Amino acid sequence: MAGNDQQSVDLGISKQTLRDIIITGNAQTLVEHAKSIGDKLGKTLTTNQIRAIFGTVRQIEMDWDDVAGQARQERAQRQLILLQPKMAYRASKEGRGGRGLQALTNVLSDSIDLVMDDKVPPAEKRERFGRFVDFFEAILAYHTVAGGR
Repeated sequence: MAGNDQQSVDLGISKQTLRDIIITGNAQTLVEHAKSIGDKLGKTLTTNQIRAIFGTVRQIEMDWDDVAGQARQERAQRQLILLQPKMAYRASKEGRGGRGLQALTNVLSDSIDLVMDDKVPPAEKRERFGRFVDFFEAILAYHTVAGGR
């Protein structure tokens, strides 16, 4: 279990910046912040930790494509929402070594909330999900470049 003396990892991304990435689709902001996050996580997060989550996101992406039936798309959306508690559980199980995973979980959970906003139509949710995947993929790439173990 994580102790109170655990240092948190500050990824330095605001909710407004996440909105710019997920809702607006600003590619320059995406790249800039994915690089910063990947660099910071390169020292605290293993490739296996991040890939476990990314693999689930890829599975969701396959179910949530434009030609999938409505039932499959709804299942994909449900799985995306359920990814939030799964990530939180993984981070809590890592204990002191989960600092980076907890920080990443926070950013990804905030991003998922933007994707799944009840006020937007399904087609917009799909576009936002695509931006979320792009952002996560860029974080993973920069994590690897930064020497993620």
